[in-house]
Amino acid sequence: MGDAGYGIDPKVVQRIAQEVKEVHELGVEVALVVGGGNIFRGLKASATGMDRASADYMGMLATVMNAVALQDGLEKVGAFTRVVSAIEMREVAEPFIRRRAIRHLEKGRIVIFAAGIGQPFFTTDTAGVMRALEVQAEVIMKATSVGGIYTADPRKDPNAVKIDELSYMRVLQEELAVMDASAISLCKDNRLPILVFSMNEPGNIGRAVMGEAVGSIVRPDDEITQK
Repeated sequence: MGDAGYGIDPKVVQRIAQEVKEVHELGVEVALVVGGGNIFRGLKASATGMDRASADYMGMLATVMNAVALQDGLEKVGAFTRVVSAIEMREVAEPFIRRRAIRHLEKGRIVIFAAGIGQPFFTTDTAGVMRALEVQAEVIMKATSVGGIYTADPRKDPNAVKIDELSYMRVLQEELAVMDASAISLCKDNRLPILVFSMNEPGNIGRAVMGEAVGSIVRPDDEITQK
């Protein structure tokens, strides 16, 4: 949504699309999971009295709108894409079929996963991890509005310290704001690394894929280099 408080900023979509395309042209298979918080937040709506399941379904529909917008941006820069939705709506997206999604990636298409996992009570974080595991991704990269994982919210606490590398257990024990506990546990059980970085810094997607020190990484205890 860029600097606006709501909706979709075409300039932001265009920038993200261009960065994703450049990474894809390096030969990297790219699958994207999009949220819908710029349009509708299910948890926020349920907190004000709306039925949680209904609110979550509305949030899932918002993610489809974002996925179609991102698809449009990618295709305008010459990328081949497929939007894959966990909620069936054949006029705008393919239904999620795991082997078909993997085949799209093998054929050089950028796959955009929408509608979470199609069930209420699951966050976009959990959906992202589940899809990453299903397509056998090497890493899950979470693009956020801050530069990584901090000891506290850097937007509120000037003394917050960035942590470059940490284990799943530390995230869970210290309740660090990375992903929800279910998503972290799934990554831990399957040894799937999580890279958290800022989406607001142009070029960060490419830097992260090329192995530059961008953001913070969560990985198994036995792979931590900074004790």
